[in-house]
Amino acid sequence: MPASFALLRALAALLALPLLSLTLAACGYGSQARDSGAAKIAAGAEKIDGLDSVRIGYFGNITHATPLVANQKGFFQKALGGTEAKYAVFNAGPSEIEALNSGSIDIGWIGPSPAINGYTKSGGRNLRIVGGSASGGVKLVVNPDKIKTLEDVKGKRIATPQLGNTQDVAFLNWIAEQGWKVDAQSGKGDVTVVRSDNKVTPNAYRSGSVDGAWVPEPTASRLVAEGGKVLLDESALWPDEMFVITNIIVSQKFLKEHPKAVQAVLQASVGTNAWITANPDEAKAAANAQLEKDSGKALPADVLDPAWESIRVTDDPLAATLDAEADHAVKAGLLEQPDLNGIYDLTLLNKVL
Repeated sequence: MPASFALLRALAALLALPLLSLTLAACGYGSQARDSGAAKIAAGAEKIDGLDSVRIGYFGNITHATPLVANQKGFFQKALGGTEAKYAVFNAGPSEIEALNSGSIDIGWIGPSPAINGYTKSGGRNLRIVGGSASGGVKLVVNPDKIKTLEDVKGKRIATPQLGNTQDVAFLNWIAEQGWKVDAQSGKGDVTVVRSDNKVTPNAYRSGSVDGAWVPEPTASRLVAEGGKVLLDESALWPDEMFVITNIIVSQKFLKEHPKAVQAVLQASVGTNAWITANPDEAKAAANAQLEKDSGKALPADVLDPAWESIRVTDDPLAATLDAEADHAVKAGLLEQPDLNGIYDLTLLNKVL
């Protein structure tokens, strides 16, 4: 659906306030990155800022629909002209942040927790969030034989991807809102929170060692394919059913030295999101084709279709929801409070829009 830019207009006021920071781990599928190859450069195309290449990072995950589609369809390369678009595919946020810090990539698509971590651990010196990319794609999926209502979650074993990751914090906050008690560190209490890597959660569900999971796509739809039932879509808990799941970050050094290149990538991102909205079926196929190219395996239709339906692309970074997620972590006792003022620089995004 079309992106809403109300928060962009109000962002100056928001960023005047100190934001809270999550000292959180990223959710992901490991820690390795690899080059996904490069698209062809049009003959005679001019380089941007004299750059030979711009190195773009993203996850092999359907919540990163924008870069998946833009890579597959050549939208990044078209925007960059004679400057080669190079890609690195990551499995987890910390490795992408490390690559950004080392200069191995210039721009990346990443979730809120690793972006916050990367910014705060560097004392605000290594990155900026320059745009939004996606909302949604997180669900509570349960064994329908054991859990039939939200009240039935009490006393059950529910998986989250990692202690302190974005979904873990969201689940802990939801538990607290039910009036139940859980020790955040151990996961023990009225609900047992089991920290389980997304790769192994479907096996844990199949074996009966967990009764459900609060997880992102495509893990949620994998569980549904195993017989699970969606008990709650996290989007229902947020105003306008929108919350940040993926943002665009850039190295501060690269942003300062090559704003034209950053603007070109943002132009491609905005154009890609519009194209996805106008061509949802073709976009879904393009994203899956890129997933297959990057990982060697496409998602089956019974996983891809519901996962795709739950993701909403947006150019809006949804800054207010990032602040709310930080507040949830404060309440869970998993928070340090460094100042995030300055994490956003939306000058080029607003210029593109």
